[in-house]
Amino acid sequence: MQYQNRKTAPMRYLGMVSGEGVLILGGVEIAPASYELEGYVEQNRMIRCGEICSDPAALRQVFGRGGLQLRTENGRCLDLTFSEKTLAEDCAAAHVDVTGDQFADLKPPVVKL
Repeated sequence: MQYQNRKTAPMRYLGMVSGEGVLILGGVEIAPASYELEGYVEQNRMIRCGEICSDPAALRQVFGRGGLQLRTENGRCLDLTFSEKTLAEDCAAAHVDVTGDQFADLKPPVVKL
């Protein structure tokens, strides 16, 4: 699937990965979390982002902190940064960007229709 914008090159959707994992901050396991992450390529740049869901108290504990990781059920550690500047007190989900190269090999094959 490609999206065309008049000012930029097409954005190509790579797919989605989802599952269960554990939020880790400073090497310490904080809480279990589920995730849905998507990948895109735009102008030779990979964009990886999605949503994590966890206990609201755990999300408040890690929100805005550096060094946050998600360890997936298959043992991969993904570096996360929060996309939003604030988090509602009772919020159980947050949008994140995946940084680093750990996500590069998680992209599913592109299915041509």
